[in-house]
Amino acid sequence: MFDLPLRVWLGAGAIGAAIPVLWWAVSARAHSNRLLQTTTEQRTNLRDLVLAQSGQERVVQPGLRRLADFARAFTPAGLISHIEKRVLQAGVSQSWPVDRVLGMKVLLAGAVTVIMLLQWVGNPSNVQLLFLALFMGGVAFILPDFFLAGAARTRQVEIQTGLPDFLDQITISVEAGLGFEAALGHVAGNVEGAMGMEIQRTLQDIRLGMSRQQAFEGLAFRTDVPEVKHFVLAMGQAEKLGMPIADVLRIQSGELRLRRRQTAEEEAQKVGVKMIFPLVLCILPALIIVLLAPAIFELIDNFPSD
Repeated sequence: MFDLPLRVWLGAGAIGAAIPVLWWAVSARAHSNRLLQTTTEQRTNLRDLVLAQSGQERVVQPGLRRLADFARAFTPAGLISHIEKRVLQAGVSQSWPVDRVLGMKVLLAGAVTVIMLLQWVGNPSNVQLLFLALFMGGVAFILPDFFLAGAARTRQVEIQTGLPDFLDQITISVEAGLGFEAALGHVAGNVEGAMGMEIQRTLQDIRLGMSRQQAFEGLAFRTDVPEVKHFVLAMGQAEKLGMPIADVLRIQSGELRLRRRQTAEEEAQKVGVKMIFPLVLCILPALIIVLLAPAIFELIDNFPSD
């Protein structure tokens, strides 16, 4: 049993250490809050409080926080700010905070590097395996960034597509007699998706004391959608100039619908160009083979042999 190769022991240790951390990182559901009832006569026992926590809270979370601290020490501040912005754009700031993303990056990079190094330990003379291990570790380190970018882009497209309809509903609510913030709350409560969530967070910022302009600027920053930025700018100007909110909303909705139609027409015009490459690389060679192959074989058969 103890005569197993070194790479087997290293692989087993790496897998055993990675499984609980991966289990915690993938789970995005928040644990239910524990209500601790204490009285003035009872003294709080720190050991009981610690033991009342789950294994995830006692072991996995501190371990991942240490990985995140290690990643912060070697990650440029600009890259951390970029990750924070991507997390906000993807709408996963609650389930995937920056520390969890950094910890996952370090975990993936370490696990992939160790697995690749196990192959190199079995053949130390192969220097290419060593460089491949370092390269694959770097790829694994940046892999979460690609997932965040894809999630952010999908969410931005969802907001961009649903914004005109959202503004139409707000316009109807304002014309029916509701105030602007009341109309926002009414529509956001009835609309599912990214836009409704962002408006609810904006209203929450306003209730916490933030000015309307600052809250809407935060909305534009979190979404990073040009249409939302244009809407926020128009609402700020309307508030300063005292223009009717319903008229501004109606104009913004019409402009957004026009821009959405123009974007769809532009994408439709690009289809012909995009179809050239599949035609040339896939369909045209097969068509040439089907049409010319019989003639070529017939020429070969009729060609006099020496």
